[in-house]
Parts: sequence; C-alpha cells; structure tokens
Amino acid sequence: MELEVTVPEGTCRALAYPPLVGRPEPGDEVLLNTTALAMGLGTGGYAMVVAVPNRLPEDPEGPGHLVKARYTPMQATVLGADEQDSPFHELLREADSLDGMPVVVADLHSALPPILCGMRPRPRVAYVMLDGGALPAWFSMACAKLREIGWLAGVVTVGQSFGGDVEAVTTHTGLLAARHVLEADVAIVTQGPGNLGTGTRWGFSGVSAGEAVNAAAVLGGRPVAALRISEGDRRERHIGVSHHSLTAYGRVALTPAQVVVPELPGEFGERVRDQAELLAVRHELVSVPVDGLYEALLDSPVKLSTMGRGLEEDLAYFLASAAAGRHAITLLD
Repeated sequence: MELEVTVPEGTCRALAYPPLVGRPEPGDEVLLNTTALAMGLGTGGYAMVVAVPNRLPEDPEGPGHLVKARYTPMQATVLGADEQDSPFHELLREADSLDGMPVVVADLHSALPPILCGMRPRPRVAYVMLDGGALPAWFSMACAKLREIGWLAGVVTVGQSFGGDVEAVTTHTGLLAARHVLEADVAIVTQGPGNLGTGTRWGFSGVSAGEAVNAAAVLGGRPVAALRISEGDRRERHIGVSHHSLTAYGRVALTPAQVVVPELPGEFGERVRDQAELLAVRHELVSVPVDGLYEALLDSPVKLSTMGRGLEEDLAYFLASAAAGRHAITLLD
C-alpha cells in the first residue's frame, strides 16, 4: 500500500507490504528505509516501511516452510507449489516437461506489458518473475493490473522473489508450475521491477535471461528470446541490441532459442540485424514484421515505460518486445 509519510525534511511517498510489516493507519509511527529514495534509483522514489511498531503483522501460520529473503530481517515464509504441504506437490513431484510451451524470455520487467500487447489472439499467459530486481511481486503495479483484467492467468515468483499467485523454489519449478498449476499456454520470464548493472560485460542482473533460456529448453519448452533494443538510450553499449542481450543469449544461454529480430526500418534496423547476427552461431534468428504493433502498444492497459522512457521516446524497445509476443503466438499451432 502507498503512503504519505512525514519526515524531518517534509513529506515523502512510502510503500508498505502489510503481510511483512503490519498495516499502517493514519497517525501511526513507522520505521522507514530511505536508501533507494536517497540514491534516486530508477525504481526508487519511495521510502520502504520496515515496520509499524505498534501494529505488527500476525505470525505466519502453516502450511508452508519455504523461506524467501532468507536470513534478512524481512524474511517471509510462504507455501511453495513444489513443497510437500502444497496441494500441487504430487502434480509437480515428477513433472519434467513443459510440453513444448513457448517461453518468452526478456531482460527487463518493462518488457512484460509490450510482450503481451503483441499477443493477438491472447492465450492463457503466466508470468514467471525472477529475483534479479525487486523481490516482492507486490511492487509491480503493472502485474496487479494485468492480473486484474485477465491478461495474466497468474504470477509465479521464484528464487528469492515472493508474493506471486504461486511460489516456487527455482526457475525450473516456476516454469513447471506455470504450465501445470496455472495451465498456461505461454510463459513470460523476466526479472522483477528494476535491475542492476555495472557497465561491465558480466556484472548485470539480466544474465538470468540466458539461464532462463537454459531452463526452458531442458524442460522441453520452446524458448523465445526477446532482444533488448534501444534507439533512445544515451549509453552506447545499449544502442541497437544491448550488450546485455548479446552476453545473456550469446554466452550464458547454452541451448538454442528462437531469437526474435524485429523488422525495423532504416539504418537503425540494419544495425539491429547486423548486431543480432552475432547470436546466429547458437540460435535461430527469426525475423518478425512490426506492422500493426504500434497500434497494439497504444492500447496497452498499463503505462509503458523503460528506464524512464515512454513509447514515443524509445519505440524500438517496445516494438522488439511486442514482436517477441507476436512470434510466440505462432508457436502454439
């Protein structure tokens, strides 16, 4: 829940997750963590409520012994779909196949809405959220809206992320839960809101996209790699095909995927196609037209934004994601 909190410097916006910290009410004193706010992080702008000292949450009651955010003051106990007390344990105990389900993998959380915009007609889709960005799925207002209107059948939180409709221990069991518990036709895998980068070849949280390709392939899914493409980023390493995509898919992904290359016009489109060729050593490059996708993106039920840039400021990014969604639909036949 979003709050307005009075601090010595004035007022600030804050977020509280009642299951973890208690439910604040007007007039309550709260303990705040203002790190992200002070650093001006891209996913910041909020102080985080650590506790409502006079209104603590109820102690967790079973079933469920899967602990996430382990050995931190905010660790939470949840019921994992794959653990013994789960009603889905027997379903997942010997589960070993995604039955050819398309799995769209992307670097950033902001790719989730445009990937869905590209899916016409829209199948039953599950979102598998990795733990490279925000850990609570509750932080994503886009997820909440997409779930509410039925664009998502559910959210599966894996690794140290939590708060989804379904919890799972690993990316592998998260994908299996998407298929067999949520009965998804297609899964989309990205990290949660936010990401961490250092300007180095390997030091970014999006390497998990390559690992997700491996997980989808080893389970008999059909991995579809969405390229991170930008024409509006001011950093040269992200212009055209981002070095994140080239490293995650070109070096980390050890199994073949279908890499979607959007048919963008002009010199920029040529640049993207030339850069994508570096991935053809291991993967199948699939050229996908983008006609009609701009109109589909305009109809997005949630705000489209990546790194502070909207649809018009970085159209190529959103078209590339939507093209991946468009291609995934063709695999359902």
